Amino acid sequence: MSRLIATAFGIGHLPYAPGTWGSAAAIPAAYLIHALGGFPALLIATLAVVLAGWWATAVATKGHDDHDPSEIVIDEVAGQWIALWPLSAGLWHAGADPWVFPWPGWVGAFVLFRLFDITKPGPIRWADRLHTPLGVMLDDVLAGLAAAVGVAVLAVLAHGIAGV
Repeated sequence: MSRLIATAFGIGHLPYAPGTWGSAAAIPAAYLIHALGGFPALLIATLAVVLAGWWATAVATKGHDDHDPSEIVIDEVAGQWIALWPLSAGLWHAGADPWVFPWPGWVGAFVLFRLFDITKPGPIRWADRLHTPLGVMLDDVLAGLAAAVGVAVLAVLAHGIAGV
């Protein structure tokens, strides 16, 4: 079970850039969660994935030299979902049709999350250097938070402060 969770049900075994595949696969899952339960459901699901991912990463890497093997992508799922929080929260708060998940928002969240996850500026790099299961999850949580701030700023610029 830990390997299934850690690899996001095998997505981490896809060739070439498994982290990007994990992030990409997280978007339709987040969309479905948002559509079925709005932002509260995405928030709860994200917290559950962070905790399950921390556990699964600890089990999957126990006794191995590599603390963050490329096939572990549950951290990318968690980080990508966090990056999508402003989109989901904004739509939920506005009372939009729950099946609406406009492309500029999720594309921006994807691009910003991948940018922060790959470049690892500041505290994201610090978390990555922990070389522990917590660090594996935390660097992507922080990258997701940084991307979420970027998504929120872009939304304000695109829609205006008053939503006009």
